[in-house]
Amino acid sequence: MSANTFGTVFRLTTFGESHGTALGGIIDGCPAGLVIDMDFIQQELNRRRPGQSEMTTPRDESDTIEVLSGVFEGRSTGAPIAFEIRNRDHHSFDYDHLRTAYRPSHADYTYDSKYGFRDYRGGGRSSARETLSRVAGGAVAKLLLQHYSIQVKAYVSSIGEVSVGNEFAIDQLGFIEDSPVRCPDRDASAKMVELITRLKQEGDTCGGIISCIISGVPPGLGEPVFDKLQADLAKAAMSINTAKGFEYGEGFRAPSMRGSTHNDIFIGDGQGEIKTRTNHSGGIQGGISNGNDIVFRVAFKPIATIKQSQPSVNNKGENIVLEAKGRHDVCVVPRAVPIVEAMAALVIADHLLRNRSSRV
Repeated sequence: MSANTFGTVFRLTTFGESHGTALGGIIDGCPAGLVIDMDFIQQELNRRRPGQSEMTTPRDESDTIEVLSGVFEGRSTGAPIAFEIRNRDHHSFDYDHLRTAYRPSHADYTYDSKYGFRDYRGGGRSSARETLSRVAGGAVAKLLLQHYSIQVKAYVSSIGEVSVGNEFAIDQLGFIEDSPVRCPDRDASAKMVELITRLKQEGDTCGGIISCIISGVPPGLGEPVFDKLQADLAKAAMSINTAKGFEYGEGFRAPSMRGSTHNDIFIGDGQGEIKTRTNHSGGIQGGISNGNDIVFRVAFKPIATIKQSQPSVNNKGENIVLEAKGRHDVCVVPRAVPIVEAMAALVIADHLLRNRSSRV
């Protein structure tokens, strides 16, 4: 299996399966001398861990990280940073019935088609638990970005048919952790909780949208052709489990706008500082950051595992009735907020380091 590494200069390679011994990763390209705040990294992992509320799967994992190399006396040495997170509460017997069965809208059939063999315990490598390593790597990227006064914040803007009343600025997101669904709109948050609670009783699931804001990004990050900044952000977001759509700036609203409305008019202060009156471009123009906040949204489908009987087939093509077992989220979107932030941080950190060679 190839393609387990993300990034060009700041690179994260991940390993591990949902029901294996451990998950982990190796961060290559992190500059030496960066203060590695282990409490912060653990806090980021805690934000995506299972069992954190009644809104999430009851799988009980501490997700405690152990750094194996690349850090000395609290700082990065410039060597690869290797880390490991042990699995403690995996109930592999819950998945024995999936040894030959294909779950609707899962990766079971496609994995068998590609590899001829798969780890059916919780989905193996295709499990959302793989994102644990991304959050750890993204936490180190966030520490690097903090050094440059760059912030990455995401929030839940919709779950099912419930959406926030308006878009939020990054300085309005300080209290999203007070919401069990990580939504800054109190009224929408309460309705989202009600929806998830009802679907849990019905044995069904739902999806939603996560909005992300990156502030403090200097102009000039990104490449003008194949490695456009928005293209790398899209690849990062769309590599997350259950992600189905990506848009930045006005996104899919832009086609219904006029150019006279969508254009971001430049304004200057006469002393070299250039800004724009609006940010319809979402902080990126020509594939390169323009200094405004980078704003994008990621759409997530409903979780495919539902607590209802479903018709399916086995690996012999025989029709079967599938009964779901195991412990699963009704809606993964609240736990995906730190994952979206992590992937965005990895992209910006990588482009920040790549940009060093762009000019004398």
